Amino acid sequence: MLKTISARKYFQVLALLGATVAIGLSGVLAQSDSHVSFAVVVNPRVPVDDISLEDLRKIFLGERQFWSSNMPVVPLIRPQGTPEREVMLRVVYRMSETEYKKYWITKVFRAEATNEPAVAFTNSFANDAVSAIPGSITCESLKDVPRGAKVLRIDGHKPSEPGYPLR
Repeated sequence: MLKTISARKYFQVLALLGATVAIGLSGVLAQSDSHVSFAVVVNPRVPVDDISLEDLRKIFLGERQFWSSNMPVVPLIRPQGTPEREVMLRVVYRMSETEYKKYWITKVFRAEATNEPAVAFTNSFANDAVSAIPGSITCESLKDVPRGAKVLRIDGHKPSEPGYPLR
């Protein structure tokens, strides 16, 4: 009986310690995430340098399908659980993950789209796809944008400037 009580206390202390560490880390991560900027990166052939947040929303909602008469929009989104997807859902889509999934199921079911945006599982895949596919667009952490990539301004603001919405 004595070993059971000490084992129980051990696990209680361990659980309490784990919860304390998790709460502390979530506060640190929340603070650091508020300073992280994200960039909208496009294929170099995209004939746009500045886009409004509303037009960006239309692109990722599948409402705007062409950059110009001969260049289709090819949106890429990061997978569920990534910071890039979270900022896109919160700022651009203005939806939860569940609402996002329902939106695209409905859009495809009504034949308003053939599928939701393609998922870029890694930063390197997103970068390779954007550089290779004319019309492609994605959102990624500013620190992961390769040198020389075409980054769009949003409503006249660069990712490092005040007023830039994707933070």
